[in-house]
Amino acid sequence: MYLSVIVPAYNEQRRLPKTLSSIDSYLRKQPYDYEILVVNDGSKDKTAEVVEDLKVKIKNLRLVDNKENHGKGFVVRQGLLEAKGEYRLFTDADNSTSIDQVEKMWPEVKKGYDIVIGSRDLKESIIAVPQSWIRRRLGDVFNLFSQVTCGLWGIWDAQCGFKIFTKEAVEKIFPKCKINRWAFDPEILVIAKKLGFKIKEIPVVWINEPESKLKFKSMVKMGLDLLKIRWNLIKNVYK
Repeated sequence: MYLSVIVPAYNEQRRLPKTLSSIDSYLRKQPYDYEILVVNDGSKDKTAEVVEDLKVKIKNLRLVDNKENHGKGFVVRQGLLEAKGEYRLFTDADNSTSIDQVEKMWPEVKKGYDIVIGSRDLKESIIAVPQSWIRRRLGDVFNLFSQVTCGLWGIWDAQCGFKIFTKEAVEKIFPKCKINRWAFDPEILVIAKKLGFKIKEIPVVWINEPESKLKFKSMVKMGLDLLKIRWNLIKNVYK
């Protein structure tokens, strides 16, 4: 298996059919084999049923169906570790970054990068539909805070939900992860740097989804999680 695409999902019965069909349509045209793995995070709607029904139409679609909610970090970790691909990409159910952006990642993978992350904050990034002014400013503050707290200097968008990993990186990084909810992205990169994996940030085309579930209180919780990551670093939890 060459590529695994992992889609974490919580109450996504409405958006998933379009997103999964888009991913499938693109991957069917590629010369490599692949799988699409949806990880249901204890949804209260019919997310799981929708994915099961789509298996008839969508090639190589799998479902990991958690009955309880654990958090996005947990299900991303679960999906990446259960995936079979030599390369493993996770992307958001809202399709903010379309699957064709993976084409920008392959040249970096061939250069020897173990992790390639999409970024909304590079000069060449294209924000087709921007967030509100306050959301952008909160994002800037969080990015700066993550750099200062976790030592992620030079990474300007740790939170973009479009990242690809080699199989080796997944197997060595994710068993060490502790954060189950919103601030899991910085933790992944902190551990990756600690283990010596090469990380590359690339510009992507990104479309803001008005129905994003991220609220102000979630930003506060992410800040607290960053402090937990810092404490874990001090305690050498990620050794």
